[in-house]
Amino acid sequence: MIASMDTRPHALAPDAHVALVDALVEQGWYVGQGVIDPALCQALQGELLHLAAHDALDEAGIGRGQQHLLRKDIRGDAIHWLDRESEAQRHYLDAMAELQRSLNQALFLGLFEYEAHFAHYPAGAFYQRHLDSFRGRANRVISTVGYLTPDWPADGGGEMVIYDPDNPSREVARVVPEAGTFACFLSETIPHEVLPTRLPRTSIAGWFRRNASLGGVLDPAR
Repeated sequence: MIASMDTRPHALAPDAHVALVDALVEQGWYVGQGVIDPALCQALQGELLHLAAHDALDEAGIGRGQQHLLRKDIRGDAIHWLDRESEAQRHYLDAMAELQRSLNQALFLGLFEYEAHFAHYPAGAFYQRHLDSFRGRANRVISTVGYLTPDWPADGGGEMVIYDPDNPSREVARVVPEAGTFACFLSETIPHEVLPTRLPRTSIAGWFRRNASLGGVLDPAR
């Protein structure tokens, strides 16, 4: 019996893996425009907007486990965790699994799993400057952001600002949240924030993780 071939278009541009690995090594972060397949962006965007319209998103908080808090003065997005419930989600998560293999082969990171959620920022929402993982926790290693909103205007706001890890007050990049753009960075070392958005802003935030434990207790995804 002949195994079936995956005839889906590449979710990420074929040359993105090499450029991404090189950028992570050189500066700790990567941004590529037009990296995510446009049809996949459209499908994921439609799914996220459907969830938002039917009040199926959860308010995002800060911290994990018992330290999880809702703080609108720090973070104003709403989320829905990806669980492979649609073909578009499966396509995106399969692409992240391929990227995980590339990162492990090139950088010997020991990445064990990937978690991701839709993120919907209503007009006026933002996320203050932060790190995605505390040093020494070794749970979230590399962060990813895939942007879904098409035709983002120049005055739309909502940019992700990346800061110099050696000088956290110095801006080194500003990422316009335009559909197809894909960003990733080292979770423990790269400070970043989302500026206030003038329009609804959609994306997928994700993290490659190691299989870590804290005090002998497994640190689970999410």
